Amino acid sequence: MGNGGQGIQGLLTGALALLLTAGAAIGACRDDKVDLRGDWGSASFTVELADDRAERAQGLMNRDSMARSAGMLFAYPAPRPVRFWMRNTLIPLDMIFLDDTGTVQKVHHEAQPLDESLIYGGDAIQYVLEINGGMARQLGISEGTELRHPAIAAAAWPCDAE
Repeated sequence: MGNGGQGIQGLLTGALALLLTAGAAIGACRDDKVDLRGDWGSASFTVELADDRAERAQGLMNRDSMARSAGMLFAYPAPRPVRFWMRNTLIPLDMIFLDDTGTVQKVHHEAQPLDESLIYGGDAIQYVLEINGGMARQLGISEGTELRHPAIAAAAWPCDAE
């Protein structure tokens, strides 16, 4: 049984990646979903949209868990410098910083719960996707990855394109 746990974990990880990849090709753009694609493949996440000041300020604070295929998409009215922190955030997160076209400019891996250090995302960031810590690395999400969502008006990967 010594390798059984690793084998099962590997199968579960592979199944999750397959599920996320298959989900990216299914259905149209929706407010509660983001699709990502890159050289690594594709993935979809169910998201909550934080597109006003109060929602962005609250973010994912005070939650003790989040589904593996879930996240939060922060949308700003225009590109701007952004800094995030983990105050009152109880779960590790990957922060994916995107420009006005929905193209990943930076990935901050595994931000630590309750850490109040500022995490700098860039000077011209309009969207930030937060997902469970470790998922970006596991899937291969990196600079240049494209994200599509109805909130992205000037999208590199528009909603009407497959």
